[in-house]
Amino acid sequence: MLSRAEKPGLTAKGYQIVVVDYSERNSLRFALAGIDVVISTVSGVPQLNLIDAAYYAGVHRFAPAEFEGQPHLRPLVNDVFDRGQLQALDRLRLYQERMESTVFVCGILYERFAAGGMASAAIGRSTGISGEGDYIADIRNLKAKIPHYNAAGQEVYICMTAASDVGRFVAKALSMQHWPSELRMAGERKRVYDVVRVAEAMMGNPDSLEDALTFAEGSGNRKELLKVHSLIATSESRYDFTNPNLNAVAGFVPTPFAEWLSTSWANAK
Repeated sequence: MLSRAEKPGLTAKGYQIVVVDYSERNSLRFALAGIDVVISTVSGVPQLNLIDAAYYAGVHRFAPAEFEGQPHLRPLVNDVFDRGQLQALDRLRLYQERMESTVFVCGILYERFAAGGMASAAIGRSTGISGEGDYIADIRNLKAKIPHYNAAGQEVYICMTAASDVGRFVAKALSMQHWPSELRMAGERKRVYDVVRVAEAMMGNPDSLEDALTFAEGSGNRKELLKVHSLIATSESRYDFTNPNLNAVAGFVPTPFAEWLSTSWANAK
């Protein structure tokens, strides 16, 4: 496991941690010698350097730091959520003859709805909206902004997966003989409206969350702007898909959202 710093907790659990400088491609290349598969969790220039180093180190497979919706649903320009993903995918296409790659698509992580948000699990801090209540439902305060319908008047759905199940899906993918361009997984696919209703039932306050579809321009507050854009992206089905091809070969049943949510909030109500 590559890291910018020592990780004593992981080392104590038996993981091998190699401290690297993502700005030094030669150092990265040395660290990747003999490695067959790289699963990236870094973005921007560090990821581009990692891709280059992996290719020249002879790595056979590379999965970029995606773990959200399908890339083709993202805008090609002016995407406020792009942290170098488009560049990374372009770079991987250059190397596709010698280094196979796939995008792991999991929709929205359940952890967005956790007590403490994704940040409580050290996930998504660079997104700017990893805190509790930053996406759709502020469960603790019983408020929500729900994009019920898209521009065509159709109900909006999202696919969601627990981070722990994402790890299990990825582990299964490592044994696949061939990687397609996308490997899609989902714990559940739900109407956005029903996601909030699950939260209401779990908190014992049926019909108490405040619905408000607010696509305001914002007031210069970047976090609020990102929150608005996350709702817009949801209404445009950026996190929805109906063909989770990795589910079909995973060999396990992913955790249901209601069960996961109840466990997450058991000691936080």
